[in-house]
Amino acid sequence: MVKAVVGANWGDEGKGKITDMLAEKADIIVRFQGGANAGHTIVNDYGKFALHTLPSGVFYDHTTSVIGNGVALNIPVFFKEVKSIVDRNVPMPKIVISDRAQMVMSYHVLFDQYEEERLAGKSFGSTKSGIAPFYSDKYAKIGFQVSELFAGEEYLRDKVQRVCETKNVLLEHLYHKPLLDPNEIYEELMSYKEMVEPYVCNVSLFLWNAIQEGKEILLEGQLGSLKDPDHGIYPMVTSSSTLAAYGAIGAGIPPYEIKQVITVCKAYSSAVGAGAFVSEIFGDEAEELRKRGGDGGEYGATTGRPRRMGWFDCVASKYGCRMQGTTDVAFTVLDVLGYLDEIPVCVGYEIDGEVTTEFPTTYQLEKAKPVLEVLPGWKCDIRGIRKYEDLPENCRKYVEFIEEKIGFPITMISNGPGRKDIIYRKYS
Repeated sequence: MVKAVVGANWGDEGKGKITDMLAEKADIIVRFQGGANAGHTIVNDYGKFALHTLPSGVFYDHTTSVIGNGVALNIPVFFKEVKSIVDRNVPMPKIVISDRAQMVMSYHVLFDQYEEERLAGKSFGSTKSGIAPFYSDKYAKIGFQVSELFAGEEYLRDKVQRVCETKNVLLEHLYHKPLLDPNEIYEELMSYKEMVEPYVCNVSLFLWNAIQEGKEILLEGQLGSLKDPDHGIYPMVTSSSTLAAYGAIGAGIPPYEIKQVITVCKAYSSAVGAGAFVSEIFGDEAEELRKRGGDGGEYGATTGRPRRMGWFDCVASKYGCRMQGTTDVAFTVLDVLGYLDEIPVCVGYEIDGEVTTEFPTTYQLEKAKPVLEVLPGWKCDIRGIRKYEDLPENCRKYVEFIEEKIGFPITMISNGPGRKDIIYRKYS
């Protein structure tokens, strides 16, 4: 059976914990899009980890971790990450990498930095990991696929020469930066070949066979619905589709095999990077929530940047769940809200004097003001509770209120950072 674990909002919803938890009963975990530009924070028996490209199931010795063809694979960063977990006594994970995955080159990172520098105050808030230049090259058909590392020197040198000619025009005339040396780029590719060769696999065939054998497969998405380039807050989005539907493409499996879509929502809102964020809060109120949130505070797992904070947004979350094709909602960090006397929830957007509960396109979103409804808090610590009926009444009312507003069943509730801090809820 294939299940997808994806985000409903801007990312940072707690997908890593949910994947890590579900991986206990999985055979294969697949990263199907994105690169090292965002991270998943995981707390387990080995400690606390921030993963960026590795799938969140790497901490189990019975799982195989797959890098799908849809991933932006920065090979040195990936293997540094592998080493970082092995150095902390995690057993070496079983890894396969799609021969159709494409590689983030060193110049992609440079172009990302140069473009943000050029845009200055109008930048997109990039993590400068090379992701937008990488996907631009992929769709301009001048990217390098892992399989091409094995195509022979003549083929590769010819392609490198052609790519460098294109890049050097921009470097010289737009960015006024040093030019690329084709020999250096070729040597870079050869170093990647040496690193990646033991792991290269026909991933779509590997997964097809696993499906036929009845294996349990998890597809792990990066970021969330609102960062999708088609359906998110364009242009303040990422460069690959963050939707579960893309999991079929980014992993190389038939779309009808995805039987369950677990969409992760936070019990409040947070975001890293620029873009519209209607329920955002500021000042001391935001700082208090940021300080108490997540595990050790709300800071980007990749960038370390303080996350922007806000109240739960029913409009954005309903839309985000709909776009994912949600079968189950995993509701995370509910325990964080225990300090509040009252908890505001964004239930609508006021745009040009009219209230809507449907998520608009970006130009309208920029004008939206939150319509808030205030719920009573429960004023206690709920960590350690394992049964839904044992939660305080106001806590259950909060969950049920949000479930009604978004229209999708909340079947899992995370009330702490650890693997076992989870409440399974039967949906009636």
